[in-house]
Amino acid sequence: MDSLQERIAGEIALSDTPGSTMKKWRELFGISQVELAHYLKISTSTISDYEGNRRASPGVGIIKRFIQALVTIDNQRGGEVIRNLEKFSKGIKNNDEGSFYFIHDFSAPITGTDIVRLIDAKVVTNPNYLDSMKLFGYTLLDSLRVILEISPSEYPRLFGATNERAFIFDQVSTGRSPMVVVRVAPIKPKLVVIQNLDTVDKLAIKISQIEKIPLLTTKLNAEEIKMRLNNI
Repeated sequence: MDSLQERIAGEIALSDTPGSTMKKWRELFGISQVELAHYLKISTSTISDYEGNRRASPGVGIIKRFIQALVTIDNQRGGEVIRNLEKFSKGIKNNDEGSFYFIHDFSAPITGTDIVRLIDAKVVTNPNYLDSMKLFGYTLLDSLRVILEISPSEYPRLFGATNERAFIFDQVSTGRSPMVVVRVAPIKPKLVVIQNLDTVDKLAIKISQIEKIPLLTTKLNAEEIKMRLNNI
């Protein structure tokens, strides 16, 4: 078993809700319950019961078959998810204290509405997208250092394992610069949060609307945001 498969297996085995963790990885790979059930030769209701934590915790054999199914199905599609996960895991070994960004992946996906509630955020644009999106993590960024120091080749590292995540910008004056970065970047987050800003720049709002990326603001500081979101 390679390092990625070991990571998935370890996360499921150590989770307090292993079924929810299995669901997270299935959705991260973009595989439906029907497709997974067909590969494993079991019913979709069995998968639903596992993911809803209505069955006993899966044993080693079930976890192994589950991971093999994810890998096989993704390889049959060209292996894009695996390549991205391996690339990002090599690019980010840990979150150093001196780094200008901090990455956290959730144990189970949450919605944009959950983010609003968890960090006491105000919705500035695109509220209609919040309920339907699935976020697998967040990246907390020092806005000034990202703008001044990050190179185009480093930008994908900000996404961790997936771009289905929220970008939370700290050290922001108007909100314009972070949204300009998002606008020109080849990969975009699903949600943007600007920390400690009373009035958001009109251009930032316009970019958010054009890109269809919800824009939020919160008064919480970086440490409080991390404390509230890192338990997910």
